[in-house]
Amino acid sequence: MFRVIGIDPGSRFTGYGVVESSGNQLQHISNGTVCMPARLSFPERLKMIYEELTTVIRDCRPQCMAIEDVFFAKNVKSALKLGQARGAAIMAGVNSGLPIYEYSALQIKQAVVGYGRASKDQVVQMIQYLFRLHGPLNANAADALAAAICHLNTCASRKRWVNSRQK
Repeated sequence: MFRVIGIDPGSRFTGYGVVESSGNQLQHISNGTVCMPARLSFPERLKMIYEELTTVIRDCRPQCMAIEDVFFAKNVKSALKLGQARGAAIMAGVNSGLPIYEYSALQIKQAVVGYGRASKDQVVQMIQYLFRLHGPLNANAADALAAAICHLNTCASRKRWVNSRQK
């Protein structure tokens, strides 16, 4: 069994999702969203991301972290804040002893929906379908679960490739 925490970073909402694989089977372990109140200063939000994710990591005991990589944004200030939120999430993983793997939004959507330009709604629907989740699912948590699945699929593909080369 191999357990991964996926992270969809954001300065107001940071999604997380924990997925476990056993052979070809994926199991949903946990998901949620760290929602930072607007009244908090930006440094306080970063602290909250770090502390909340550290607690989730401690409780769920993943073996690695998959996080959405930075993208090019038109608004430089927003991109900088996103980068800092990613940094807080990465530090929670690194300080917990986890290896960190980064994937683009395109790779994550491709791995889960089969189309790299899928909408957020399509990702949510596919995650609900894959894990048979009923009721509403936060889009940030769905993106985080998708990041974890992307990493598990990537690891499985690499393993198959290495095994085929050894024959």
